[in-house]
Amino acid sequence: MSDVMRNIEVEKVTFNVGAGKDQALLEKGMLLLESLTGITPIKTVTQKRIPSWGIRPGLPVGTKITIRDQTKIKDLLVRCLKAKEDSLKSTCFDNNGNIAFGIHECIDVPGLEYDPNIGIIGFQVCITLKRPGFSINKKVVGRKKIGKKHLISNEDSIEFMKKEYGLEVLE
Repeated sequence: MSDVMRNIEVEKVTFNVGAGKDQALLEKGMLLLESLTGITPIKTVTQKRIPSWGIRPGLPVGTKITIRDQTKIKDLLVRCLKAKEDSLKSTCFDNNGNIAFGIHECIDVPGLEYDPNIGIIGFQVCITLKRPGFSINKKVVGRKKIGKKHLISNEDSIEFMKKEYGLEVLE
């Protein structure tokens, strides 16, 4: 007998490209993410000043897209995991139900063809997992903490990815 409150599901997937102060790379990253997902990405701006890197507050340094539509998530995750040959290192999993990995060359993703306007650049994929009831810590009225037994551990997220996506985890 399984408890439905213990079922794990994907809450969101975030794709991002970090460009630093290189605005040409930023535009290429925006084109890449739009061709991958079909959604217009947003630019992320820095809050800090780092003179040695040439970064100042308000400067766009990256681009990102967050996907919450479950049908798109399944398709995009399968494609991105194929680019990693359906295997990830165990260091890609954290202790809070998050999985993060990078794809070095965008042409490794099935369905993405080489585009001379984009070139060959990489991007990061961040997967956030959740269980039913996780929204209780986001409520305005009646906010509660999530109990320790209900949190998603490293082993739970590895088992979920193995079962749902046939992922192989390397040490």
